[in-house]
Order: sequence, then structure tokens, then C-alpha cells
Amino acid sequence: MNRPLLIELFTEELPPKALGRISAAFSTAIAESLRIKGLAPPDARVEGFASPRRLAVRISPVLAQAPEREVEVKGPSVKVGLDTAGEPTQALLKWAERQGASVPALVRASDGKQECFFWRTTVAGVSLADAIDDTLASALASLPIPKLMQYQLADGVTSVSFVRPAHRLMVLHGEDIVPARVLGLVSDRLTEGHRFQSQGTLAMAHADRYEHELEQSGRVLASLEARRTRIGALLRAQASALGASLGEEAPFEALLDEVNALVEWPAVYVGTFEDDFLQVPQECLILTMRTNQKYFPLFDAHSKLLSRFLIVSNMQVDDPAFIIDGNQRVIRPRLADARFFFEQDKKQRLEQRAAQLASVVYHAKLGTQAERIERVRAIARAIAGMAGAPATLVDRAALLAKTDLVTGMVGEFPELQGVMGRYYALHDGEDAAVAQAIVEHYQPRFAGDALPASECGTVLALADKLETLAGLFGIGQLPTGDKDPFALRRHALGVIRILIEKRLTLSLSALIDAAFAAFGERVQRAHTELETFIFERLSGYLRDRGYSAQETAAVVEQRPAALSQVPDRLAAVRAFAALPEAQALAAANKRIGNILRKSGREYGVRVDPALLEAGAEQGLAQRVDELEPRVQASMLAQDYATALTLLAQVREVVDRYFEDVMVMVDNELVRRNRLALLGRLHDLMNGVADISRLSVA
Repeated sequence: MNRPLLIELFTEELPPKALGRISAAFSTAIAESLRIKGLAPPDARVEGFASPRRLAVRISPVLAQAPEREVEVKGPSVKVGLDTAGEPTQALLKWAERQGASVPALVRASDGKQECFFWRTTVAGVSLADAIDDTLASALASLPIPKLMQYQLADGVTSVSFVRPAHRLMVLHGEDIVPARVLGLVSDRLTEGHRFQSQGTLAMAHADRYEHELEQSGRVLASLEARRTRIGALLRAQASALGASLGEEAPFEALLDEVNALVEWPAVYVGTFEDDFLQVPQECLILTMRTNQKYFPLFDAHSKLLSRFLIVSNMQVDDPAFIIDGNQRVIRPRLADARFFFEQDKKQRLEQRAAQLASVVYHAKLGTQAERIERVRAIARAIAGMAGAPATLVDRAALLAKTDLVTGMVGEFPELQGVMGRYYALHDGEDAAVAQAIVEHYQPRFAGDALPASECGTVLALADKLETLAGLFGIGQLPTGDKDPFALRRHALGVIRILIEKRLTLSLSALIDAAFAAFGERVQRAHTELETFIFERLSGYLRDRGYSAQETAAVVEQRPAALSQVPDRLAAVRAFAALPEAQALAAANKRIGNILRKSGREYGVRVDPALLEAGAEQGLAQRVDELEPRVQASMLAQDYATALTLLAQVREVVDRYFEDVMVMVDNELVRRNRLALLGRLHDLMNGVADISRLSVA
């Protein structure tokens, strides 16, 4: 019978940050297993449910018995199965016996390579009752569980492992219980509602009634998405009623996801704290509210923190005074701690803290944070010289950039490093540019994060990231596979984004040289390896922005000196690829490259006109002479589109050249001269990008 199948595992509180992933994986694994077994169609409807104390999925329709299916088993080849007289060999007889078949019942057919024997039969489909235990066990084993918990069952002897202890298992096919066992549990139709506000144990009459019964009798919103939507609506409505906002969308959404995994029957209440706490930098208060207490801070129209916050409670009551008062009593000591750290930290200037960094180990092979700061200062001064930035301000910012790591506030809230450095620098009377660079030098912190806006911040951000990259590459601590404990890919991407998106005409090679120079003899100079690593990250960065693999390779494999040129070169390549001559020139460029490589570069750079044959060869040389200064002038002006468009003019003479001229002739002088001409043409064609990469041939 085609009926909905409901599976619910009732547990103790599941880890909130992993609940969404675990729920999705649970639903997918159950549904996929049933499809493979023929118990659910490919288009079966899959509905996942999750709350802090349950994982559930409903799949519809599901068969009680899978249909019969045809099975084909491949046996020996005819050459192996029959002897020279055409009689069955022992190999074939034994194979047929293992299949429970007679030789005459076997079928001869080709497997695409040779003729073989096959046994075709019909087998009965598996029943849901027989398949359910395996389906549950395999699904639970595949879940992305952060850490397993081992616990003992009620018998006091048996131990099982799961993310949290499981107490009930419900498996309903329509209104019928499907007998199942997993984690020491036996299936029934029972579940539990809200811990405090439900009628207690609920008996589910039918799989289709699951979320309705839980909501009406259990005071539980079973759907993760529906619950999230309700919480979001309640929060926004309450904030609007107070004339406030919930702040930036990204941190709000992240906290909403986490809170959604902590409640089953949400209600939103308003809490307050004393205005005096607002004298503390609001980032500190916001962080403690969101991170420690899971509260939603409120802001005015200018994004200034208000002395009110929203509480998402798991209890909906007529008089929430006790809930609100309890939460306010909890938040005040947290805010008081933040105020204490802030006031204490201000008693010592940042420059006085610099010496303390000598006792903070950065890396066993790279020394202390104090040593690291001196390297960052050296790199920052070098970059300031290249970029024309104020070296004195950059050096001062580099000196103070990490000093907030030894403050009480950052010790309590590491996420505030840089942010607190800015506040303390301003309190100390440092230049505003120095204070801003301290907070900006960590940017971009993650994909999509803002870039440093100030000149000093930009230079310091580059210096900080390059010091990390050079140091760790210099001691061989490279990322492997998906493991990148020092976030080197993120640092490389940060360098790429700053150079490209801020259009900095700085040489990547010179930047890497400056980074390694700051280490002296302490590390190996892995310049080539680091440069290759950055260009590999550049390829991924460009593909993520919609450029094809061919377009990306054409530019990146040329290793442009300044990454700021890359967008313009890519735009030129894309425009060139649209020209009617593009494919022919790309193919010709590929051919020229192959000829030059095979020649072992047995040619010079000078073309002797006296050795050129009349006709196609002289025509090509003349066209190269005409175009070379024009293309080079366009390149110098960074007008890459014009440079590539000019090359379209050589299409006809190149085609005629390869039709009429043999390059690799026996005469050594003529051969070298022809290779020199092709070398000049190849350099001209690849000045902007390797256009051979655009060839589809």
C-alpha cells in the first residue's frame, strides 16, 4: 500500500549549531535508502522535522512491499564457458550451480566487449518491515555528528553511541506501527511534547497528523523552517513596535538559526539594562549578548545600540515577568564584566603593552608575537614605499596592531581583536589613521567581508597576510587537501581581493620578495611555491566570478606582474573571443607554441630580412613589424582590448604563411630565422593573455 512513512527519534537536547545539518542528512539518508530498495519512488515527497529534542522525517508515498524486479548476473565469457567441442566447462557448470540455474536456462549476450553467459531471473521485492532496521542504522551512521556520546541503556549493560541519548523511536506507515529497532529502542507510536507546556506523552494516530498533533497537543512546532519563520516574524514585529532595528542581517540570521534550534514553542519578550553600560564600546555588549546569552540586541536608526534586547523564550506565558527578570539578572553581570575589562584596559597605553608580546608565542618555529610584529613592520614599510603610503603612520599602526591581544577584553572575547585596538588607540591619542588601520588590518576576515578602506589599513592588511603566508610556506606548513589549519587559503584570497578590487598596481613578485626578506635566514625562501599558491587561488576567485576555465587560464597562466591588471585583461580576452578571427588565431597560436617548444628554442630574437622568402613569409614579417609598436603602445597604456583587437589583422597572413611555408627546413640559418619570426609573433600574440587557451581544437 502507498502510504506516508513517519520516523521520529526522540532524544535529549541536540547540539543547536549542528541541528540543521543533522536533520537534513537524516531526511536525505532515509529517503535515499528507501528509493534504492524500491520502497519509495524517485519523486517521493520528503519532509524533514527537527527540534531540540527530536529528529523526524515523513516520506510519501512508501510501499509496504517493493515490487518484483529483474536481476541480471554476468557469468563467464563464452570462450571460458564452452570447450572446443561446445560443451560446458567446469567453470560454467560451477558458476551456474552457484546461481541456482541450469546451463540451458542461461542467456548468451554481448557485454560490449565479448559474448558472455548471463543469468536473468525475477526476485521478490523487500518489505518495509524487513528493510527498516538497516535503513535506520545506515542513516544514523552517516550523520555529520560533531562528537559521538556513548551512553548505557536501561539494562545497565549495553552501551550505544549517538550524538545524544535517544529515548523513543516512532515508525508509522500510515496508521500502522512498523516494527523497528535501533539504538536499543523498539518502535511504537508514542512521542513527547513540550517539556513543560504539553499534555505529556502523545500517541500518534497517523503519520499525516504528526506536526498537527505536536502543535495542538504537544505545544511543539516540529518544522525547523516553520519555527524559524515564526521566530523571525515575532522578533521583527517586536522590534518594529519599539521603533528599533535588529542590526545587520548576517549576524541576525546566524543567531536566528541557532536560537531556532534551542526552542520548540517560541515566544519573544523584551528585556532592558541600565543606560550606563552603553559607555562601553557597543561591539563588546553586542558580542556578549549574542554569543553568551543568545539575546537579540536592538539598535536605533543610526545603528547605535539601545539599552533593550529581545529574548526568545521556550515558554509562552500570560505573565512573562519572571522570565524577563531572570534574563535581566543574568545579563547584568556579563555587561559589568565587559565594563570592568574596558576600564582596566584603558589604564595602560597600547605602546606599553608591546613588550608583553615577547611572552606570547606565535609559532614554535617562527618565534613570538613581538618578533612577528617586527617582521610585519618591515614588510609594511616596504609596501608603503611601493604604494606611496605614509610610512611613519603605517609603521606606527604595525607596531600597535597586535597589542590588544594582551588586553583583558580581547582575552575574554578574542573576536574583538582589532576592534578593541582601535578604541584603545583613540583613547591613547593615537592618530585616527593609525587607529583605523589597527581594526582594518584583519580585513577581509572571511569570504565577502569588507576590504580595508583606509590607505594605512590596506598596506597593513597586506603586510600581515603576506607575513603569515611567507612564514608558514618558509617552514613547509602548506595546506593539504581540505586541511588548512592556518587559513592560508583565506590569507591568499585576502591578498588577491585587496590587490584586484582596490586596483593596486603593485608587483606580486615584489610583495613576496619583501615578505621573505623580513624573515632573513630564519625560513627557506619558497618564493615560487607561494606565488604558485596565490595564482591557484586567483584561478578559483575568477571562476567564482563567472569567468570560464579557458578565459581564466589564458590570463592567469601568463602570471601578470600586477594582479590589478587581471580584470582588464579578462575583459579584453572575452571581447577578443567574440571576434570571428578568434578561433583561427587561437589555433594558430597553439600551433606556433608547439613548434617553438619542439625546436628547443634553437633561435634568436633577430629576424634577418635577407633570409625571408618572397610572398607569405615576407608578408607575415611586414605585418609583425607594423603591428608590434602599436600593440606594445596599447599594452603600455593598459588598453588590453585594443592590443588584442589589433591582432585580428594577422589572421589572413598567418593562414597563408602556414599554407606556403615549411618552418623546420634542413637549412639551419633559414630554420632559425623562421623560428625567430614565429617567436616574435608568439610574444606579440601572448602579451595580454595566452590566446591559445581559447582554442577549442
